Amino acid sequence: MNILSEKLKEVLFSVTPIVLIVLVLHFTSLVPLQTPLFVRFIIGSILIILGLAIFLAGVDISISRIGNNIGSFIVKKNKILIVIVAGLLLGFFINFAEPDIHILGSQVEDVTGQQLPQLLLVGIVSIGVGLLVSIGLVRIVHNFPLYKILLITYGIICLFAIFASDTFVAIAFDSSGATTGAVTVPFLLALGAGISALKKDSKASEKDSFGIVGLASAGAIISVLVASVITDLSIDPNLSNNGSETVEISASIIQPFINKLPTVLFEAFLAIFPIFFIYMLFQLMYLKQPKRAFRRVIFGLLFAFIGLVLFMLGVHAGFLDVGRIVGSTLSEPDNKFLLIAIAFGLGLFTVLAEPAVSVLTHQIENVTSGYIKRRVVSIALSIGVGLAVALSVVRILVPELRLWHFLLPGYIIALGLTFVVPKLFVGIAFDAGGVATGPMTATFIFAFMQGAADKVPTANVLIDGFGVVAMIAMTPIIALQVLGLIYSIKNKKEQISE
Repeated sequence: MNILSEKLKEVLFSVTPIVLIVLVLHFTSLVPLQTPLFVRFIIGSILIILGLAIFLAGVDISISRIGNNIGSFIVKKNKILIVIVAGLLLGFFINFAEPDIHILGSQVEDVTGQQLPQLLLVGIVSIGVGLLVSIGLVRIVHNFPLYKILLITYGIICLFAIFASDTFVAIAFDSSGATTGAVTVPFLLALGAGISALKKDSKASEKDSFGIVGLASAGAIISVLVASVITDLSIDPNLSNNGSETVEISASIIQPFINKLPTVLFEAFLAIFPIFFIYMLFQLMYLKQPKRAFRRVIFGLLFAFIGLVLFMLGVHAGFLDVGRIVGSTLSEPDNKFLLIAIAFGLGLFTVLAEPAVSVLTHQIENVTSGYIKRRVVSIALSIGVGLAVALSVVRILVPELRLWHFLLPGYIIALGLTFVVPKLFVGIAFDAGGVATGPMTATFIFAFMQGAADKVPTANVLIDGFGVVAMIAMTPIIALQVLGLIYSIKNKKEQISE
């Protein structure tokens, strides 16, 4: 109950900014919502708060512990084959359990007119995540420099991005942000910490605690780009849906929730069962935890399943439609500056309250023994994400701007900084890029951008409506490396003065 209470406070703080913005827009008549839709939004918000709190409590009780235990087991075995296989399996199944990627997948399926099915996208992304998690674990065990692996990885991404269509580039980079959410981040951080903590070199252990989330994000990008280039995977814009056409203004308040329940139950089962299976396999063969610890993990997984059902039900039946309508309504020609301002506010306040951001900032402060303060990291993240969402709106409003105009120079700067900032900050920064894109980004902000792209005459929903998650994943990488550079300069000045 203590864990649940703590998570409820976290999630309440996370969802409240979105709810308040919608309430203000509704009651000031800037975006008046029909009564059934408004009531569904309130019900959906309550379900999201309760569901995400229960889900995160289950993650703390079970999934994070599983990650830590398996990480310790991998190090003790110290066999390269076990590290590779464990990374592939864990990366694949943990990503498959991530609610954010399922939500993004359902929206991609919807907007593309089912040309790119949700489970196909989730499966492709999960393969890439598994591959890069495997490489990340090998890196930790064998002390390979993170920045070199990142340079190679993003070099491959740039190569395939040249040959992929604009639509798939946007979907690929959006997938990278959505894949690192409420399940993946705690599990991978716990897995990385469990492995690096058992290493003899304390300084190497500190640096290696970070970076695996950033590599997982890159894996998502690579897998989607490779799939689009080497297969017949394609999307015909003429067969795609517009964002506004997908909004169903039903006269019923409860019926949409009932209609979505069977689908949500199935998706939640698909997400949690693989983790249960992996745990049972390790428990029977290697871990052999006592009954009390075993029951606690099973109870936590049940918590995670119930919470995931409530969360996804609230998202699909009450949250996404309002996001699209807000973005669409504010895209009127007279509202352009208001649209940009609200986009900046959405990014600024939402990232501060993302549960996964709290996990990362706590770990940063703990690993650095309080030298890097949580508050400083949070401020850097919020400014970066606010700018990312605002620039994504500018990209929709200005037809000449393309996603690569932002991503290419952004990642060149990010990769260039890896040579000059302290290596600890390299891992922190690339992890933060994935962590910043949490449940609110994958749901409301993404739907908000889809609605805006559908309304602006010069924009294309399939090209301009995607990319916001990619922008949000990129800007924290730059912001935190700049912060690392500032810390480095500060340290040098202190040493000179001494």
